[in-house]
Amino acid sequence: MNKSEHCFDRARKILVGGVNSPVRSFAGVGGHPLFIKKAQGAYLWDVDGKRYIDFVQSWGAMILGHSHSEVTRAATQALKLGASYGACHEREVILAELIRQAFPKTIERVRMMSSGTEAAMTALRIARGATGRDMIVKFAGGYHGHHDSLLASAGSGALTLGIPSCKGVPKAWTKTTIVAPYNDPDAVEKIFKRYGGQIAAVIVEPVACNMGLVLPQPGFLETLRRVTERHGGLLVFDEVITGFRLKWGGLSDKYNADLVCLGKIIGGGFPVGTVGGKKEFMELLAPCGPVYHAGTLSGNPIAVTAGIKTLEILKRDDPYGRMEAKTKKLAASIADAAKNQGIACQVHQIGSLLTVFFTDSRVDDYESAKKTDTKIFSKLFWGLIKSGVYWPSSNFEACFLGAAHSDNDLRLIIAAVNESLKTLQI
Repeated sequence: MNKSEHCFDRARKILVGGVNSPVRSFAGVGGHPLFIKKAQGAYLWDVDGKRYIDFVQSWGAMILGHSHSEVTRAATQALKLGASYGACHEREVILAELIRQAFPKTIERVRMMSSGTEAAMTALRIARGATGRDMIVKFAGGYHGHHDSLLASAGSGALTLGIPSCKGVPKAWTKTTIVAPYNDPDAVEKIFKRYGGQIAAVIVEPVACNMGLVLPQPGFLETLRRVTERHGGLLVFDEVITGFRLKWGGLSDKYNADLVCLGKIIGGGFPVGTVGGKKEFMELLAPCGPVYHAGTLSGNPIAVTAGIKTLEILKRDDPYGRMEAKTKKLAASIADAAKNQGIACQVHQIGSLLTVFFTDSRVDDYESAKKTDTKIFSKLFWGLIKSGVYWPSSNFEACFLGAAHSDNDLRLIIAAVNESLKTLQI
């Protein structure tokens, strides 16, 4: 038994399932999870001392790489001034101003909190407060945190009201959630034709990252903007992943979203979430208005200091073109390697995000994403782990390339993928 196995055996005796977040359990690929001892730059080291090239990056948060010297120094200095105040401080204003600069058309006011889940929950509360309506529309396969009203899955078609996809969620709560297929503008039009006067908001990942990476088809996001405006609902963009991942800023300005949810990158590795948007909606929040939100750690001084430094570096160094070029090269190499081995796959890539679906069919939504051969993915995953590459342990998560990944790292991952695909017994 290696040290990771020993740690997992110990963890299962005290932590639920041995983990604090389900995807860490490696349940989708079998075997035991790795336990990480340290991280630096593009690399992780497990408790057995093995080094891995990290393509998870704390699920996208560590875009500059782990333990970045400037971010670490800023956070360390902030810690010396106190870990938490539960009071106002200047740095939360500075981070909010940076976020507004990055979303000049969309964000006029900002409210900080501690997670992406909290951001999505608060955005929908604002939308309901603004419209006086209860219903929201989400998309099958879209994940916006684990709060009750969004843990709904599609029933018998786009017009079916959601039912809970997990135990413990009252059916009455999810009856206010309508689940539509992603990339299906006709389904959205039908939903609004039937329920338009009852819908407070549509919430969507502008690029879906939680059913694997699924890109929006031309016209889909424009349809969401058009129908929400026509029927008096709000358009909420969940950019917890895409915010500052594809560019300095996000996609919300392009599509004129009303509210934007951010997280991950804007905390520089610390827990953070943010809702931003038009003044008329945001100032419905207390103390300006009747929509309540509060949090002891909202605007935490350590998190916002790390976030400020991260956003400043991203703006200064502009690594996005380099990251995209490397990710495109990786995507092309994976597609070629799979083709050479006679393995059907679809490689989706945008910016520094990537997913490999093992299917010969197009992947445009949750139903088509589920056609991926997870057995092949599992074999690839463990082949990469053996080669020292830490890849997302679920076929329905995106892979993240970051600013710290070098050309040599890219060569190593391409070689590891080629070798793993050669050994698959399909």
